Amino acid sequence: MQPDVKRRAVELVAALGGWPTGGQGAGAARARVAALGLPPALADRAGPLAPAAPEASLEVIDAQYGGLLADSASVLVVCRQWRRQADGSVAEGGTTVDVRLSRAEPRWTVTDLRPGDPGPAVAPPAPAVARVLAEPRIELPPEAAADLRSGNVHDSVLEAMLRLAGPYTLSVSVVRTGHPVDVFGTTRPSDHPLGRAFDVWRIDGRAVVDPATPRQLVESFMRDAAAAGSYNVGGPVAIAGAGNQFFTDDTHHDHVHVGFNS
Repeated sequence: MQPDVKRRAVELVAALGGWPTGGQGAGAARARVAALGLPPALADRAGPLAPAAPEASLEVIDAQYGGLLADSASVLVVCRQWRRQADGSVAEGGTTVDVRLSRAEPRWTVTDLRPGDPGPAVAPPAPAVARVLAEPRIELPPEAAADLRSGNVHDSVLEAMLRLAGPYTLSVSVVRTGHPVDVFGTTRPSDHPLGRAFDVWRIDGRAVVDPATPRQLVESFMRDAAAAGSYNVGGPVAIAGAGNQFFTDDTHHDHVHVGFNS
């Protein structure tokens, strides 16, 4: 694995999404990026990470591989953000950023960042969406919740989440937006932007990437995800199964991918 890849991505997102009073604006953002030894122009790609607020703070919920090759990578930085408004009130939000990196010396460098854009919420939400949003055993970061509210997530995803929330508490990282459009390093469309997949970074409070997390817990979750209708379950555990229903690779050592074909 490449720990500096994630560290580099998180450093950039933290620099763009949080600033003290008076630190807003494009010029200040470019200066913070330059201080990391990264191209200042990356600040111009911050989008929802850099609202017009006099002060902001940011929490990184998870940093997950969106793809990992020998000389390039995608890291999905899932975050929550608090923004001080002009009237002194605080607004809470957050986004998921697909940070693209390439190998360089002495450290990997960032070549692009692509904040997610879930689109407007549908009102009222569909019954299945409302059930998922209300389920305390399904933990959704801001952008994943916004994906559900947009109405662009398939029922197969919602039904599987609810079924898995029976035996497990699942912490979702990514649903539809903030994920590469194509499977990283290929031209094959990913199921995520189509609203047909979700990723889980923590099961019953245990991070998938943590070596102390029982492999049996992860394997059981993967098998139950398949039983919930997923045709494509990926994770850190190699599981024998029919065809290619289960898979493992370097990208999926830190989360479980649950994909659907409809």
